[in-house]
Amino acid sequence: MKAVSGEDGLDGLRAEISACRICRDAPLRGIADRLPHEPRPVAVLSARARVLIAGQAPGLRVHESGLPFDDASGDRLRQWLDVDRPTFYDRDRFAIVPMGFCFPGYDAKGSDLPPRRECAPAWRERAISAMPQIELVLAVGSYAQAWHMGASRRENMTETVRNWRDGLAKEGRPAVLPLPHPSWRNTGWIRRNGWFEEELLPELRRRIKMLAF
Repeated sequence: MKAVSGEDGLDGLRAEISACRICRDAPLRGIADRLPHEPRPVAVLSARARVLIAGQAPGLRVHESGLPFDDASGDRLRQWLDVDRPTFYDRDRFAIVPMGFCFPGYDAKGSDLPPRRECAPAWRERAISAMPQIELVLAVGSYAQAWHMGASRRENMTETVRNWRDGLAKEGRPAVLPLPHPSWRNTGWIRRNGWFEEELLPELRRRIKMLAF
């Protein structure tokens, strides 16, 4: 595996990711499970950002625009971070690397499918290793929490986020702060778990001001 460093190395890795067609041409579960549309990998790699947003996978709107979190979920996430769109999309401030780079499609009920299984094994170690300056990972949703937190993840998403201090207290870099997905479908969850807005969000915003400004 070829190591990369700085913007020159990241440019090459960005080009490789942009050209990736594994989920369409070599799906893990066989050709019947291939991605049914043209892949459009979406990721923001950075040689300077100290905050990494590790999400799930692009939705249809992001697939069409090519901008991560370019939807209502992104509006809520930016509200949580207390940043505007130009700041959010400044790659010197934020790297954005979802667990799956391409829109996975919809299930029978019209909900987004999980991130494709091919993506993380092919790219995640390379992408993360290419950004050694990252000091804080925002693990958005259960798939990102499973990868970035490993055995320290709790039995479900609620308990993982409720114990958010665990990831900030661990030794070494980067720290990991788990977050629920900012989908508006989680509005009820946020209302039921008042500690999220009262305790977690102030600490999140404090760290963002410290690391991204």
